[in-house]
Amino acid sequence: MSRYIPMPAYPDIMPVDISFVFEEERPAGKRGFVHAVGEDLRFEDGTLARFWGVNFNGGACFPSKEYAPKVARRLAMAGVNLVRFHQLDAEWDTPNIFSFHKGKRVSTTRKLDPQSMDALDYLVSCLKEEGIYCYLDMNTYRHFKEGDGVDDYESLIDEGKPWNIVDPRMIELQKEYADQLWNHYNPYTKLLYKDDPVFALTEIVNEDDLFTPTFTKKVAFKPCLKQEAKFRTFFKEWLEKNGKEYDWEHCDIWTDQSETMIAFKMHLTEKFFQEMYDHMRNVIGVRIPITGTNWTHGSANVKCHRNMDFTDSHHYFYDWAWGNLERVCKHQPITATQKSIFPSLAKMKLVGKPFFVSEWDMPWPNSYRAEGPIYYAAVGALQNWSGFAIHTYAYGTRLDKMDILGREQSSPVAGVPYREGIFSVWNDPAKFGLFYHAALITRRCDIAPANQMIAVKAEDLTKTVCNPFEKGLEQHRLSTTYEDTIPEGYDELMHEKDQCPVENPSMFVADNGQMWRDLTRQIGAIDTDRTKVVYGSLSRGRRASVAKKEASGIALNGLTVEAVIDFGVIALSSLTNESLENSDNILLSAIGRARNDGAQFDGNKMLEIGHAPILAEVIEADIHLKTNLGDRLSVWGVNAEGYYAGKLETTYEDGVLSFHIGDQENPACYYLIVAE
Repeated sequence: MSRYIPMPAYPDIMPVDISFVFEEERPAGKRGFVHAVGEDLRFEDGTLARFWGVNFNGGACFPSKEYAPKVARRLAMAGVNLVRFHQLDAEWDTPNIFSFHKGKRVSTTRKLDPQSMDALDYLVSCLKEEGIYCYLDMNTYRHFKEGDGVDDYESLIDEGKPWNIVDPRMIELQKEYADQLWNHYNPYTKLLYKDDPVFALTEIVNEDDLFTPTFTKKVAFKPCLKQEAKFRTFFKEWLEKNGKEYDWEHCDIWTDQSETMIAFKMHLTEKFFQEMYDHMRNVIGVRIPITGTNWTHGSANVKCHRNMDFTDSHHYFYDWAWGNLERVCKHQPITATQKSIFPSLAKMKLVGKPFFVSEWDMPWPNSYRAEGPIYYAAVGALQNWSGFAIHTYAYGTRLDKMDILGREQSSPVAGVPYREGIFSVWNDPAKFGLFYHAALITRRCDIAPANQMIAVKAEDLTKTVCNPFEKGLEQHRLSTTYEDTIPEGYDELMHEKDQCPVENPSMFVADNGQMWRDLTRQIGAIDTDRTKVVYGSLSRGRRASVAKKEASGIALNGLTVEAVIDFGVIALSSLTNESLENSDNILLSAIGRARNDGAQFDGNKMLEIGHAPILAEVIEADIHLKTNLGDRLSVWGVNAEGYYAGKLETTYEDGVLSFHIGDQENPACYYLIVAE
């Protein structure tokens, strides 16, 4: 029988504060600007730069001066060290960068609202003080107006895509916008944005390319006759210059997958990226790494990033149909998925370049979403990726009354129902509640990069996925190449149709031994000196061991977990530089399902979203931890407000500290194991 306890969230605190672990990283920028160095991001002093972050969407980027320091402090408490400012230019949000309030008519997007910029400036200064870096988006949801002088502006969708890659006028406006932002003076930091090392990364354009309609057969924009005419004229000129003949007047520019059409679209994309890059780097003076766009629809788009500083992509693990009235979510776990969930994401990782994931999520109300932060962080660390930013922390800043999951707005935003709060994680114990461990895994490199490095030769420019990524990402380090030779520093070259060997079809085991996933038992584990995690169907591990007449439980090096619950995550991380075996300060998190009180489902269909308080399922388990500190260690439960909920009984025998979590007296999601 499941038991749930209240686990409310507060916009200004976390139950546990791990910011002291990274105290030496404050303020952000103290180590100089971030640079791309080989396959790493590094600060000017040579220190490796790893980021565990969040997105702030739309109005969340422009908080009040009362709220800004509070949210910065809360993020630091959770271990977050990067915020991506996303959808700054979204007209449907309030505030946005062109208008702080709704009401006054805005006829041009060529002016930044001074009140919005003041709010953004102060937020940047607060984040900087807490050691939190910024990823500054450029063009994301800009909706061009009559005063902008753009052809077909009435028919353009947000961002002007995909014509903003083609149209010289929109390109000039994007340069102007970049000038306005990067040359903006922040009175609180007393620096221009381009001169402030708090800014770590930027991209030219968000989720925008010329290939998606061609390779996915989905055309999500309206006809724009003047823009299409420009495309065909440029196509004609390119054909003449390259001595090619083609029916440039009548071909279907979106369904045509010919070699000629793909080559032309790559030409336009690379020209656009390079023109914007040169302007940002050489004219404006932006010093941080710049990439083109951040998603993968076809290998042609990936190849266009060979001259960028780093690559970036987005990934979501969900299967739901979410409308205003019909709300359906298939509840599925990562631990039961037969292949890696990341093959299309990892395709964007190019040999010789750093890779960052600026959007990811395993959205509410998937009952198994607690696996998300752990699995993403673990695979990212194994692959030596530079970090993650979840989409999203929140869409707004009025969080003091937003006390349930899945709803932070009074109604859908811009008619999109998932913008009510499905992607918001700030109050979700099943996701944000595990950021402590994900941040430590990522920032502290608790999981080492895999030993073997494999370059995967991409050959079909229309394909998104290469076979080796499907089984290799939890074993070895993989990157995409377009060359026929083994890159320097790599061990092997595979082709996109090859299969990455797996010794045991039911197990994925990292070649450094620090993580594994068992498909039969549907459990996963991280097993390192400073962080150990078991996740998935925890009770299956116990039953399997008992059936074999072995010591019951899931056994790692120095840790055994005996759980009676069918799903959950139990994570232990040292909060010192010592291993768990020698640490005098350890955080244990035990989190599984979380829901609103009164939430109701009929299979995959949500009938009622529920009401406050947010509830977390109690994880009951016996913990056996090897430690050299003997009976000096005490175990305290910690409640949502950050109070000690009760002291647990412990025993110490043969170098192992044993205790039981989740009992009736002192149930909690967090436990501190500390030397008294």
